[in-house]
Amino acid sequence: MGRPSPHAELIFDHDISAELTAELESSFRELGFVTKVRRRLTHRGPNELTWLMLAALPLQAFLTGIGSEAVKDLYAKTKKLTPFGKKGEKATKQVPLVLRDTATELTIIMEADLPADAIKKLVGLDLAAYRTGPLHYDRHQEKWRSELDEAEG
Repeated sequence: MGRPSPHAELIFDHDISAELTAELESSFRELGFVTKVRRRLTHRGPNELTWLMLAALPLQAFLTGIGSEAVKDLYAKTKKLTPFGKKGEKATKQVPLVLRDTATELTIIMEADLPADAIKKLVGLDLAAYRTGPLHYDRHQEKWRSELDEAEG
């Protein structure tokens, strides 16, 4: 008897097209996830993090189980969600992809312009080493870090 499929909840901003939503949902299903898709409410508070897609799933299994090439492919697909201005003019505001672990609620913020090395390092990351999060990729130190964990010592 096989293991039950892992679950992923994908929450999309209301501005994301149905075609892109379906493409990303299909990508997660191809990776073996049972997916649930929702749209977030259009009302936003003044301090709310702006994101286009939040994926809530068992992160450690996701990152180690599918490998860096699959994570890179998924990340490339999510980059299509980034808002653009007139005819390919890049929007001034970069909107991240947010991954949230369903077990620990640890959050990883993936900016739209991460270097390729950041994805490799993310796949090899031991998420159990972090308590609070959120994790961001520090380009200067070339590593994933949680400033809140560091502040707590």
